[in-house]
Amino acid sequence: MFRMSGELYKDGRMIRDCVSRQTGYDVSRTEHVFKALQEICEYMDLAVPIWLDPNIREFQKKSKTLFRSDSFVEPISFDYLKIEVIEE
Repeated sequence: MFRMSGELYKDGRMIRDCVSRQTGYDVSRTEHVFKALQEICEYMDLAVPIWLDPNIREFQKKSKTLFRSDSFVEPISFDYLKIEVIEE
């Protein structure tokens, strides 16, 4: 099972969180990540952020990253969205 958490932070405090659970071993890790991010954003009523080069590098190294305002097309009312793989 693939699990990924999503957490919204504002002023240094977590204001909302969610965990996406993905099953199925016939898809790649990348597909699990994209689907989980989409589910997290739908649950939190957010547009799916854009993966910038620093996000990609950080996620490849640590299995987590922060999406700040520059990753979103629309203005956001929080400081950042943190995603992190919990279990593969």
